[in-house]
Amino acid sequence: MGALEKIAEIEREMARTQKNKATEYHLGLLKGKIARLRAELLEVKSSGPKGEGFDVKRSGDARVALIGFPSVGKSTLLSTMTETESAVSSVDFTTLAATPGRWEYNGAIIQLLDLPGILEGASQGIGRGKQVVSTARTADLIVMMLDATKSHLQRPLLEKELEAVGIRLNKRPPNIYFKVKTGGGISYNAIVKQSVLNEKFVYNLLHQYRIFNAEVLVREDVTIDDFIDVVVGGRIHLPCLYVYNKIDAITIEEIDKIAREDHTIVVSIEKDLNMDTLKHTIWEYLSLLRVYTKRHGEYPDFSEGLILRTGATVEDACRAIHKTLLDSFKYALVWGKSAKHNPQRAGLTHPLSNDDVIEIVRK
Repeated sequence: MGALEKIAEIEREMARTQKNKATEYHLGLLKGKIARLRAELLEVKSSGPKGEGFDVKRSGDARVALIGFPSVGKSTLLSTMTETESAVSSVDFTTLAATPGRWEYNGAIIQLLDLPGILEGASQGIGRGKQVVSTARTADLIVMMLDATKSHLQRPLLEKELEAVGIRLNKRPPNIYFKVKTGGGISYNAIVKQSVLNEKFVYNLLHQYRIFNAEVLVREDVTIDDFIDVVVGGRIHLPCLYVYNKIDAITIEEIDKIAREDHTIVVSIEKDLNMDTLKHTIWEYLSLLRVYTKRHGEYPDFSEGLILRTGATVEDACRAIHKTLLDSFKYALVWGKSAKHNPQRAGLTHPLSNDDVIEIVRK
C-alpha cells in the first residue's frame, strides 16, 4: 500500500471517529501519522522528473505568489500590475508554467509570480499541482485569487492543499522548544497550562516518529497540530491575502459580506475597481520599509531609498549599502519616526522605521 492509499485510509478512519474529549488523543496520533506520510511524499527524489517551467530565479526585494483555481484572474492581475504579458483566456489552464513579472511600488521592486491554476488534490500531484504549491513555499506573500461569483468552497479547498505541503497561512510559529538528543529519554515541560496537549500524547507521538531522546519545552497553550508541525519540521509560515475578483458581477450586499472577512480584499481587475487598495495592502503585508540615505553636509536622496524588512536595524542598512561599510562604522545619525530627537546618534542595533533618513559616520 502506497503513502497516498495509507493517507486516504487514515482520513476515512478519522471521518468515522466521533470528535470529543475521549477521542482527542486517538485523533491526534492519526494526525501525526498523516503528517509523517505527507512529509515522505514531499521528499524530492533526485531521480524524479524536474518541474519544467517552475524554476524561476528570485529577483527584486520580495516575491509574491499568485495562486488559485483556473480562470480566476491571476494572469489578468499580472498583466495589469506589471509589463509582463501573461496568457489570458476564459479557457481553463491557459497558464502552464510559472510566469514572473516585475512590479515597482514605493521604490521597491517586487516579483509577482503567476502560477498555473490548481485543482483539488494538487498537493498529491494532480494537474502539476505539486510543483505549483511547492513553488509557493519560496514566496514572501501568498495572494490567493478567488472568484467572487462562485461558491465559498474555493478558499477552504486551496487552504487544504497548501496545508498539505507544510504552508501555514497567517499564523506564527508555535512557541515550542524541541531538540532531539542522543540520550536521557524524553523530557517534557509546559510552563503554561495546556488545554489539549499532555505528556502522554507527546511521548507516544515522538515514539511514533522513532524519537526516544528529546527535550520539549512548551511556552504557550498550543494545539496538537502545532506540536506535530514542530516535530515534523519544514513548515513555512506565510502571510496570505485573499483577493476576490469579479465583484462587478455580484450584488452590493454580497460584496459587503465578503469584504468583512479577515485578510480579504474585493476587486474587479477588468473594471479597475479597488486596485489601488489592493496594491497598498500587498505592500503592507510584505512588511517592507523604505529608508533614505544622506551624505554629510548634503540633502537626503529621496529619489532612491533602501528597501528593508520591518524590524531592520542600522546594521541591516549598512549591509544593504555595502558589506564592507561595517568595518569602518563609527555611528549613525538618524532622522524620522525611530529617532527620539532629530538627529539621533545611534549604534548598529538601532531599529529603523519607514521613511527614516540615515547618515553613516565612519571612523
